[in-house]
Amino acid sequence: MTALSERGLDAGDSARYWRAPRYGGLECLAARFFSHRYAPHTHDTYVVGAIVAGCETFVLRGERRYGRPGDLCFVHPGDVHDGEPYGDGYAYRMSYPSVDLLREIARELTGRETCATPFFPEPVVNDPDGTARFVAAHKGLGGSDLLYSDERFVSVMAMILSRHARLGDPAPVGTERGPVRRAQDYLDAHYAESIDLPTLAGVAGVSRFHLIRAFRKETGLTPYAWLADRRIKAARGLLAGGRTPGAVALDCGFADQSHLTRAFKARVGVTPARFRAAALDIAGKDAA
Repeated sequence: MTALSERGLDAGDSARYWRAPRYGGLECLAARFFSHRYAPHTHDTYVVGAIVAGCETFVLRGERRYGRPGDLCFVHPGDVHDGEPYGDGYAYRMSYPSVDLLREIARELTGRETCATPFFPEPVVNDPDGTARFVAAHKGLGGSDLLYSDERFVSVMAMILSRHARLGDPAPVGTERGPVRRAQDYLDAHYAESIDLPTLAGVAGVSRFHLIRAFRKETGLTPYAWLADRRIKAARGLLAGGRTPGAVALDCGFADQSHLTRAFKARVGVTPARFRAAALDIAGKDAA
């Protein structure tokens, strides 16, 4: 297991990020934030975690949510969300399981060879028992006793799925085809380039104003916010592969390394350098 601490973020904020070699390098975060605010962003993975102290507030699916001690929180791949302290701050533990991993556990849980993408109808649920079990499993991820840590993690994820997820309906991941989808596809393909609004509106086949309004309604982000989020996703992959933050900034369309660092920390919670070091440490241990 690789673990790196990020202290001195702001006003005593701290974040510990690691990737467990098991489960495809599952990303994990344990953090305490008093002032750090996440910019609206998305993940390619699920977000499954627990609030252990204080209160976090975030906007998801058009509603403001509040997570308190004993609450489990869920975000689907592609769901736009932010996050910030409410009151005196909060502490939480988060994991970022892939769609394939949760589908695999769901298949084992249901005994069905084919299982729809798990969907959590409620983003925040109060489940003190589930929270305690999740926190214990989260702390043990990557421990030396693999069987013990595996049993706890798989068991708690199966428990969470059985209690709080729908396993028979597809998750609402993705968007409808049309102007917004064309614009998304273009941004995803040209994220490293300088893109202007007239060009993007031309690709979408609608006016500039209509594109901004439709894009925000469909995705929860403006076209520029989507582009920034796409650049961060690309940066994560390049950093994990060993590219330096300075090189990644240029490769992904950021003005400079400082621009990358601000955008990356606002969406991931740690700096690009910390993220890269954790990924490289895991790669070195896997090679050994």
